[in-house]
Amino acid sequence: MKTLLVFLVFTSSFFAQNIDYNVKKGYIAHGYDVVAYFDHKAIEGDNAYTTTFDGVKYKFSSKANLETFTKNPKKYVPQYGGYCAYAVALKGDKIGINPKSFLVKDDKLYLFYNAWGTNTLESWQENGHKTLQEKADKNWTNIKTSK
Repeated sequence: MKTLLVFLVFTSSFFAQNIDYNVKKGYIAHGYDVVAYFDHKAIEGDNAYTTTFDGVKYKFSSKANLETFTKNPKKYVPQYGGYCAYAVALKGDKIGINPKSFLVKDDKLYLFYNAWGTNTLESWQENGHKTLQEKADKNWTNIKTSK
């Protein structure tokens, strides 16, 4: 029985697929400090304060924010792999983001596309966070491991 359990754990982790994170510029959130977002600030991280979580690199603007992240990293990981929350909800699509366009709601970080006169954060807020979040959650389960 013990051997079967070990085999099942090994095979399930071996065949498990990794989440496709948006790591433009080599870091999640384009290298912006994911902890600072929770203080309602979009701040670029510093190369002196980096770490890796779930195979993805993160940058922070201070040693304190790096330490905060390492104590509870799952809290600060952007929703939907760091892709545009609105695109995931509306189209089930992975679209890049503008790291200065973000929302922290219900203790979760959402990032959005904002370029060429289109700010999807505004669309997200106009169309209702709860409804779009439910759609995005459903769509994300289907696309999170595809590249």
